[in-house]
Amino acid sequence: MKKNMLRVAAGAAMASMLFSACGSTSAPNAGTSAAQTETQTSSAADASATKASSEDSSASSASGDKTEITFWHSMGGVNGQALDYLINKFNEENDKNIHVTAEFQGEYDDAINKLKSAQIGNMGADLVQIYDIGTRFMIDSGWVVPMQELIDADGWDVSKLEPNIAAYYTVDNKLYSMPFNSSTPILYYNKDMFDKAGITEIPDSLPAIGKVADKLVKDGGAGEAISLSIYGWFFEQFCCKQGLAYVDNGNGRETAATKVAFDSNGAAVNILKAWKDLYTSGAAPMVGRGGDAGLVDFSSGKSAMTLGSTASLKQVLEDVNGKFEVGTAYFPKVSDSDKGGVSIGGASLWALDNKDDAKKAATWEFVKFLVSPESQAYWNAQTGYFPVTTAAHDEQVFKDNLAKYPQFGTAIDQLHDSTPESAGALLSVFPEARQIVETEIENMLNNDASPEDTASKMAEQINSAISDYNLVNG
Repeated sequence: MKKNMLRVAAGAAMASMLFSACGSTSAPNAGTSAAQTETQTSSAADASATKASSEDSSASSASGDKTEITFWHSMGGVNGQALDYLINKFNEENDKNIHVTAEFQGEYDDAINKLKSAQIGNMGADLVQIYDIGTRFMIDSGWVVPMQELIDADGWDVSKLEPNIAAYYTVDNKLYSMPFNSSTPILYYNKDMFDKAGITEIPDSLPAIGKVADKLVKDGGAGEAISLSIYGWFFEQFCCKQGLAYVDNGNGRETAATKVAFDSNGAAVNILKAWKDLYTSGAAPMVGRGGDAGLVDFSSGKSAMTLGSTASLKQVLEDVNGKFEVGTAYFPKVSDSDKGGVSIGGASLWALDNKDDAKKAATWEFVKFLVSPESQAYWNAQTGYFPVTTAAHDEQVFKDNLAKYPQFGTAIDQLHDSTPESAGALLSVFPEARQIVETEIENMLNNDASPEDTASKMAEQINSAISDYNLVNG
């Protein structure tokens, strides 16, 4: 829906508060904390890369014959270096006189908040990388050119994309943004501890984890069975695994959500009961909040299992450094009978509507390059994110990387075994919702609150945030 300037100003002021509440951007996410080591930065390297790109832009634009586009992103550290490589390659090799200037914007929250501020005045970018939970806000903003328009104009084949990744960003049969860095959560486990405990079947549900917990501690030598971090993204995934909606209106995909559904359909109580059982039994002690919180205990050899983003795999293997063999398995179900799948996390690419056809065409050329099989195979090998383009699997770089890191095969299999129906929810106030969920889970465990009361408190607060947002942006 298009916003007038007054509404945008009011919405940006409110949304800035909501998005700044998003948890640590520390785990590559995948979702969003996996959802967010992907956004952690190596400041000096990022500043240097941005400066070099800007200098290159100034030199090339002096001739006046290039189409200049600006790309805002949130990839720091190793991920930022891989992205810089791709951008430089495009600038050097494209034959359409296009030059891309990349500007690192900090973490995902920083990037979307800067975009909101820019929209009150002038556009600052032509292409922006926005995290998964910013999807509904971007659709509602009226600031974007839906990627589907560029796809249709070029006759580009959408079937090139992994269907279960494209499904997240597709609303009303329209792909609004181009998937780029995508991941899902998986179970990491210590194979040595499992072997020592004589456990041959990897638990695939929270109750199953509880059943093997004592054996892993007593016989396997684990200090704790699972280092289960309190993370809103995991709560959302547990809804998906049950095949139950997080919010109403088709999980926010038919029209904008007006309230949560996890309280009325039982999803939240099911999750909270299973989570509290693991905590009360000692199988899953408190290890902190955010996507990375459980990784330290696992990598150090203290916990036998943890949950984390697929994009954390290389970091986990590096931190373990051969101390034990790392196994990977599907993200666990809430109950043994669940039939749902997982939803992707990470971020996608959004084309901004600058009313400039030349820039729009140039932006599309750059997007096509970033999701080409060659680029995606390189991106996967360097970062651990899924190749969003299926043909990337045929690239030798991808095959070599999978041979080196066979654990990544779990992520691919899990993605393919999920369905578009498990794509997950779209919600305008997702960052604040995640904070509410995490706070209430923490309160439940610390204060022995009931799962039912905890679910009600979550619903009440999130519904209030949704109502406030819809009132301003309706």
